[in-house]
Amino acid sequence: MSPVTAFGPGRVNLIGEHTDYNGGLSLPFAIDEGVMVTATAIDGDQVEAIAYDLDGEQDAFALADPPRGAEDWRAFARGMVAELGGAGHPLVATRLEIAGTLAQGSGLSSSAALEVALGLALLGLAGDRDPDRLALARLCSRVENDWVGAQTGLLDQTASLLSTDGHALRIDFATMEMTSVPIALRDWRLVTVDSGETHSLATGGYNERRAECAEAAERLGVSTLSEARAEDAATLPDPLRRRVEHVLGENARVDETVAALHAEDLDAVGRLLDASHASLRDLYDASTDAVEATVQRLKDAGAAGARMVGGGFGGHVLALLAPDVPLPDDAHEVTPGPGARILPDEPDER
Repeated sequence: MSPVTAFGPGRVNLIGEHTDYNGGLSLPFAIDEGVMVTATAIDGDQVEAIAYDLDGEQDAFALADPPRGAEDWRAFARGMVAELGGAGHPLVATRLEIAGTLAQGSGLSSSAALEVALGLALLGLAGDRDPDRLALARLCSRVENDWVGAQTGLLDQTASLLSTDGHALRIDFATMEMTSVPIALRDWRLVTVDSGETHSLATGGYNERRAECAEAAERLGVSTLSEARAEDAATLPDPLRRRVEHVLGENARVDETVAALHAEDLDAVGRLLDASHASLRDLYDASTDAVEATVQRLKDAGAAGARMVGGGFGGHVLALLAPDVPLPDDAHEVTPGPGARILPDEPDER
């Protein structure tokens, strides 16, 4: 049984933030950076795991009954094995070797990249190299919700698994309908800049925002905030009113961005990024001083638009630069890449 290596890309969400768990619209794309997991069959009835990016930290647990209570990357590994086994996927005793190029807490979805790479590697080693990708995204979300404690939606996992090269993925989370949208940047560039402040979806304000949205939906008598009407949202007390206003406005901005991309109107895309950030800051209260300073620095440098990316409360800032705007020293260019995949076997060098 040959080892299987899977790559799970991180993602940049061009626009449509905090809308996935509210039944709304998002427009993410996969990037080149991500997490690689190699799964190798071993004797016995355990899973052994090593994280090379974390000074070789290790873990070992029973294949049949992974224990709860682990923190950090160990919770992802144990949860993935448990959820795959619980869903009826046959697994084998495995050594997992984990390495990646995404910083944790960056807002580029290192968590989903790890989940996706773990899932594809474990399934591939057991003989399933072509799983149902949407079903796997849902399973990855359960790992994050139930084993890690972050009440995320499906945006990150879906983007990592189902993106296509050169395109963003418009996702309607009410129906899970997906449409690939070409991103023709010409000589423009999308870049990310680290605000210098990491975030944790499990311990930050993310779960609090989810609870507020659930309360607002219950008060309005709707299943998700995307079903709400603006006039009804106005009857809610703060901050619930502002949470609904953000979701409704952000949904509209997603489709405006899709239209601008089809028209190759990148100036309009920049203005929509700015509007998204203002909404996340003023209506969703998801920004921080470090993020605001980074956004302002990018705007002062000539960015056509800039906004926080990911769950907020720290992490990276996304900016759109026109061709004549110099690349800031700490900026990293991102381009839409392919989704998660099992990598080809290394050639035999005998």
